[in-house]
Amino acid sequence: MNFIKELIYPGRCAVCDDILLPGTGKVCKSCKSRPEHVKEPVCKKCGKPLRVQEAEYCRDCMERKHYFKEGAALFVYPSVKESIYRFKYEGRQEYGAYYGEQVRLHLEEKIRRWRPEALIPVPLHKKRLQKRGYNQAAVFARAISRETGIPVYENFAERIRNTVPQKELSGQERENNLKKAFKIRQNDVKLKTIIIIDDIYTTGSTMDALALECKKAGIENIYCISLAIGARK
Repeated sequence: MNFIKELIYPGRCAVCDDILLPGTGKVCKSCKSRPEHVKEPVCKKCGKPLRVQEAEYCRDCMERKHYFKEGAALFVYPSVKESIYRFKYEGRQEYGAYYGEQVRLHLEEKIRRWRPEALIPVPLHKKRLQKRGYNQAAVFARAISRETGIPVYENFAERIRNTVPQKELSGQERENNLKKAFKIRQNDVKLKTIIIIDDIYTTGSTMDALALECKKAGIENIYCISLAIGARK
């Protein structure tokens, strides 16, 4: 039945977006090895790949304080840049199924060690959400939830400032841009351990801004997972 469905309604490769042949899976044969997974050595704090085996932290984490305990990322950004662009801006929400599967295959052991009670996607401002039609971080979080069974709390946090896109700013500008950008609606269930989910990790400013508000709400253990992170430093 699935074969017939795929024949009539073929999917798209989550890496190159070509039409998939029935029974292929979520990516085409030529793309299976294209995405570069994050591998050791990595920064002990944010999970960014490191050039030097003996190093413990990346430059960003040595120079600034983070409000999360530990982070991890699935892919090295340049290897999936086009895939993420289509996922984020061109409506390819179906890519989320592939991303979630890859999280289970490559990060589940770490996630289980963290023992999270919930996944918290970084929220979009309502104006940007209306324009785009969906929150890519929430789509990614739901995909991880399906693979791991960890519940998603999509309405836990709210973006109350329609900030400038982070990619347009320098390091200090990123921090200033996100000050008081988020608000925790209500921690009714008294969560103690969470994972913040986002699509791209650069300096950690977005994760930190949301993590700080989570700490103020009484959450003790805050981790983060991003779909992609910068190349080795």
